[in-house]
Amino acid sequence: MHLAYPAVLAALLFCTGLYGVLARRNAILVLMSVELMLNAVNLNLVAFDVWLSRAARDTLHSGQALTLFTIAIAAAEIGIGLAIVLAVHRNRGTADIDRLRDTAEGPETGGPDDGGPDRHGPAGDGPDGGPEEAPVPADEKAEATA
Repeated sequence: MHLAYPAVLAALLFCTGLYGVLARRNAILVLMSVELMLNAVNLNLVAFDVWLSRAARDTLHSGQALTLFTIAIAAAEIGIGLAIVLAVHRNRGTADIDRLRDTAEGPETGGPDDGGPDRHGPAGDGPDGGPEEAPVPADEKAEATA
């Protein structure tokens, strides 16, 4: 077998995984895409090991040994990654990466200039000079976002 066949297949798998990492918004699909990229690397390692072992008969098959280590690390990575995604999904209610990023980078409340809980001005003194809006209870806010 020619070396080009598994190399082209590995390149296609890696490009598919890269597209999945860059384009997907679901954390589980991103993890699956990372696994696809790791499998493309494993395919290249085994293909080059077989190709190089034909030239030298006394080899240690280091490409296949490295592939086994990569598979073990990938299994640990997917286990820890899924545990993190499930914990975040339980706490936040979503596995969407954009929503998680928006909640992590949200503005801090509670300062004197942002209309937070420390602000005790009159009812017509909003940050833009208009009337100040009343705070929305947390249970109504959760229903509005669901």
